Amino acid sequence: MRTAFLMTALTVLLVLVGDYFGGARGMMMMLIISLAMNLFSYWNSDKLVLAQYNAKQVDEKSSPALYKMVQRLAERGNLPMPKVYIIDSPVPNAFATGRNPEHAAVAVTTALANALDKDEIEGVLAHELSHVKHGDILIGTIAASMAGIITTLSHWGMFFGGGDRDRNSSSAIVGLAMMILAPLAAGIIQMAVSRSREYMADKSGGELSGNPDALADALLKIESYAKNRTMPGATENTAHMFIICPFSAKDMQQLFSTHPSTADRVARLRAQAKAMRSSGGAK
Repeated sequence: MRTAFLMTALTVLLVLVGDYFGGARGMMMMLIISLAMNLFSYWNSDKLVLAQYNAKQVDEKSSPALYKMVQRLAERGNLPMPKVYIIDSPVPNAFATGRNPEHAAVAVTTALANALDKDEIEGVLAHELSHVKHGDILIGTIAASMAGIITTLSHWGMFFGGGDRDRNSSSAIVGLAMMILAPLAAGIIQMAVSRSREYMADKSGGELSGNPDALADALLKIESYAKNRTMPGATENTAHMFIICPFSAKDMQQLFSTHPSTADRVARLRAQAKAMRSSGGAK
């Protein structure tokens, strides 16, 4: 319900920005653009992001350990077997993509295997498969696309005035406020969508792997690498997809990170592990 509310808020914001800069015609145009953009994201987002990071598909022969681990978790979670990809990168990280479980893919970086042990990798994969199961990837992609077009329209809209409104001083002030506040609001809503889904994937991933502590350890290790080095090729539009924000702590993009605090995520996972152990459900 919270995600539905936030996505509705993004759509309303998109329409309001269109209305301000283009009047009724602009509002209708933004509705059409929103629908077209969502349809395009639905069908093509996975192909685009995998190509962007030069991900290479692997199978049971080329990467048996990784493939079989994904296979076991998918069976345990009653999910179709996703495609498995490896990204050649010196920074450990992972993401899932795909419009639905039947067309899903899981990608991990080459550095992940060197940085984590078997249980921790399994925890990361369980987290990503949980995103697939709950449809988070499509939601996050659409939210990022809508936030991006709101920002672009707000910046370019000032060059074309405020629709049918008179170009007086008050209109100029409102236009300037729209240019600054609309992208900020879109970014905040996108962050709220992404962060709420990360907490859910952590919890579900801990249940799927049966070892929330291993996922917590994995998050700490990945962050220890990521905070010192931005992942090569990382962009703001795809940052929400990764299990840990791919930007370094020194990078200003961390100011509006789509990820919740790692310390908070770890604390929740530790509490989950404790509760599972007390009930005999954890490893």
